[in-house]
Amino acid sequence: MLIPLRVRDVMTETVETTESEAVVADVATHLRDAGIGSLVVVEGGRPVGVVTKSDLVAVLADGASAEAMTAETVMSSPLVTIGADAALDRAAETMEERGVKHLPVVDDGELVGIVTTTDLSYYLPELSLQHNWRDADEYARLGTDEVAYESADWEFTHTRENGAPVGVGDTVRFSKELSETDVRSFAQSSGDTNRLHLDDEFARETRFGRRIAHGTLVSGVISAALARIPGLTIYLSQDLRFLGPVDVGETVTAVCEVVEDLGGDRFRLMTAVYDEDGERVVDGEAIVLVDELSCDVGEKLEPVERAEEDD
Repeated sequence: MLIPLRVRDVMTETVETTESEAVVADVATHLRDAGIGSLVVVEGGRPVGVVTKSDLVAVLADGASAEAMTAETVMSSPLVTIGADAALDRAAETMEERGVKHLPVVDDGELVGIVTTTDLSYYLPELSLQHNWRDADEYARLGTDEVAYESADWEFTHTRENGAPVGVGDTVRFSKELSETDVRSFAQSSGDTNRLHLDDEFARETRFGRRIAHGTLVSGVISAALARIPGLTIYLSQDLRFLGPVDVGETVTAVCEVVEDLGGDRFRLMTAVYDEDGERVVDGEAIVLVDELSCDVGEKLEPVERAEEDD
């Protein structure tokens, strides 16, 4: 039985703060030097608001003086907080209801951490405010020609941090059911006919007590996610750790985040796969090369017909 995760399990305990009377110029410098997107504003050690880069841009774009205004005048308030023992889904609901991306975590009124939408996305991969593009025609309209076809049963989201095709902070998610047909087809195509994956009676006598999907099949959804990055994604390396089994017929979600631009169109990504309960079953790191596709590549490709699945 899985133990539900609480906010304290995923929050960042070291919180960057600023005093309410700090001038905006100093707040901006703090954000830049710390490489973060928000600061919790405190008075007498207690949190009273949050100031983000977006808050600063909004007021400065209106002609305000960075030297004349303070954190108190630009911060978001009243402050929305959450308790350290709250469930993760409650934190997600609070963010959606209140329209915030940063939740200070309090315990008896004291600031003990902070949790963000990015933090939650690693543990609740089903959370997304993006559209799920599910057919090849829609991909073509968006200029995405990396995949030959899509299925209505698959889900894909791509969150970009800036206007570049690929950049640090970008996140790609791909969800797919690992069906009975998938497992048996993978066994046939790979030659991995381990009875743990194919024989119910045999599998019942193992430590798992039932058949499970191949680990390599599970991790394959990472490759599926990376294939949907704009451009032609080429694997250079992939390190993996297998953390738990996945049942045949279970839907899994790959989450890949660009964490470093290595130059030369090469990028380092953190990769993970989650099961239906949001439990991480695979994690690792990948290095990929992303080639830009020519603008007319879609015109050069012939439509690819999907092979019909066996009954």
